[in-house]
This record gives sequence, structure tokens and C-alpha cells, in this order.
Amino acid sequence: QVQLVESGGGSVQAGGSLRLSCAASGYYYMGWFRQAPGKEREVVAVVAADGRKTYADSVQGRFTIFTYNDLQMNSLKPEDTAMYYCAARKFRLGYMPWSRLDFDYWGQGTQVTVSS
Repeated sequence: QVQLVESGGGSVQAGGSLRLSCAASGYYYMGWFRQAPGKEREVVAVVAADGRKTYADSVQGRFTIFTYNDLQMNSLKPEDTAMYYCAARKFRLGYMPWSRLDFDYWGQGTQVTVSS
């Protein structure tokens, strides 16, 4: 059974940094999503094995996703507080996944809490 395991979550003050990691291998596309209480799960960033990366507007310039699927989060804001999920899918020609429906494999999540 496929298993993705996230690590690196925690509590930090606004303006601080955290780095999330996802233990996974063999996938072409990796992504990070987040879900705050009472809200839909939303995409944060996606990376392809060929180096292509996309980011949500809300994190552009503050977060960096790496091809090995670490997510470096800088200048954190209280609105970044959420459960963060790692996601993965296999290769598809001419494709860049974006929505949660595009991903086939998921981790259990790691909590990120940013206090003001």
C-alpha cells in the first residue's frame, strides 16, 4: 500500500519559517495541499520531476517547493495555519496537476500553526 509520510509541522510565530518534508519516491508529480477547519482543501504548490513548479497566489514568493518535495515556508502568516498534506501522482504526458482531484496518493497530514 502506498504511503506518504509528512514531517516538519509545528507552531511558529508570524514571520517565522518552517520546512515540511514528505517521505515518498517513484512519483513524477508531488504536491502540497492544506486544509483549515471549516474550509476546503486547497493547493499550495506542485512540483514535477522535470523541475516545473506552480504555486498558489497566496504563497507565491514566500514558499518554495523542491523536486524532492520539501516545502520551505518563510514569512508565515496566521492565515497559513492549517493541516498540510503531501500528495503524489505518476507521470502523464503534457500534464501538470493542480487540483486535489488530480492526485492519487495522500499522506495523513502535519499541522502547521502560526500565531500572531
